[in-house]
Amino acid sequence: MLGVTTSLFAGALLFTAAGPSVASAPSASAPAPTVLTHPEADFAGAGLQREAGAAARTDAVAAPAVTPAVAGLPGLDVSGYQPSVNWAAVRSAGATFAYVKATEGTTYTSSYFSSQYTGAYNAGLVHGAYHFAIPNNSTGAAQADYFVSHGGGWSADGRTLPPALDIEYNPYGATCYGLSQSAMVSWIRSFSDEVHARTGRYPAIYTTTDWWTTCTGNNSSFGATNPLWEARYASGPGTLPAGWSAQTIWQYADGGTFPGDQDSFNGSAAALTAFAKGTGGAPPPPPPPPPSAGWPLVQQGAAGESTRAIQYLLDAHGSALAVDGEFGPATAAAVRSFQSAHGLVVDGIVGPATWGSLIVTVSQGATGSAVSAVQHELNAHGAALAVDGQFGPATAAAVRSFQSAHGLVVDGIVGPATWKALVGS
Repeated sequence: MLGVTTSLFAGALLFTAAGPSVASAPSASAPAPTVLTHPEADFAGAGLQREAGAAARTDAVAAPAVTPAVAGLPGLDVSGYQPSVNWAAVRSAGATFAYVKATEGTTYTSSYFSSQYTGAYNAGLVHGAYHFAIPNNSTGAAQADYFVSHGGGWSADGRTLPPALDIEYNPYGATCYGLSQSAMVSWIRSFSDEVHARTGRYPAIYTTTDWWTTCTGNNSSFGATNPLWEARYASGPGTLPAGWSAQTIWQYADGGTFPGDQDSFNGSAAALTAFAKGTGGAPPPPPPPPPSAGWPLVQQGAAGESTRAIQYLLDAHGSALAVDGEFGPATAAAVRSFQSAHGLVVDGIVGPATWGSLIVTVSQGATGSAVSAVQHELNAHGAALAVDGQFGPATAAAVRSFQSAHGLVVDGIVGPATWKALVGS
């Protein structure tokens, strides 16, 4: 917790994969905006001060009761809570990198940011900027723009870390800022995409497994693009949020050798430089995805989700089938009619060639039967979407999660590769 003394939190450093007993349930209604009454006191981990009075979670640790098994390169993160940092002394003590709070919401810039950010660099540290998110106040893109314009930029000089998003317990109120899990995922995606568009780097995400599980439903779609900066004050990083096979940075204590919070980079000095340059270095690559599924062969007499997808897609091309998942005579006749119209072998069997002509590429904003097919297939793979034919934020988030889990390009667009994985697995 950036700069909060241990006395504030003794016995209440609550990082865990289990949900907090007092976590506010995300609201379905539009949340009221937050008045920023103490932005200078908000930092990576600040929300945990609110949580300190909560019932203890299963891996709560009273610092410094556990000595973390810290490996990797030492670093720190600071904010206005550390107004005066002796960066030369920090470097002499072994620090290799530092994240500095730049902004909060769309109205606050830390008055100490410039001196801290420049001081870290001049002392020889790899430096980076982070943004404290207030998701109920404005869109993710709006906060990303404010952040990038007020210090959150990036350059491939090998000395600048990617911009970082601090998304965590709300220090002002409801744990999830009044957002539903799907709305929170969409907000983070909006922020991430805008930072990438502005800087060429996806932001690192600072969070805890507990908050991520509570407020995003443990969404797995960011692990393929966004480095993880995990906060957990315990003997090790523990269980990571879904989608990440390793943390890039671990915030393991709120005080110690350096001012502010204590961090560790998961890699070597060469890996840190590569990470700063955007050429790799951390985290280690995820395990290879399972072999790609093939197009299923579906014909009269079949039943199930593949048949249902075929019926939806035929309807998208002008048929008027009842979508019941049963490949009966009416469906077979519609397949033959479609094959004839598209110059395919007319055999009533939906194989690779017919699938390739049937599928419709869809993305956020699309509507219709093809979207309903996507939603049904996603639900067959574990999603819980309303099948309404509307490709909104929830469907986009589910598509990204599916793509990430299946080793596909995570772009939220259902094109041939994603269709093939959806219906073939």
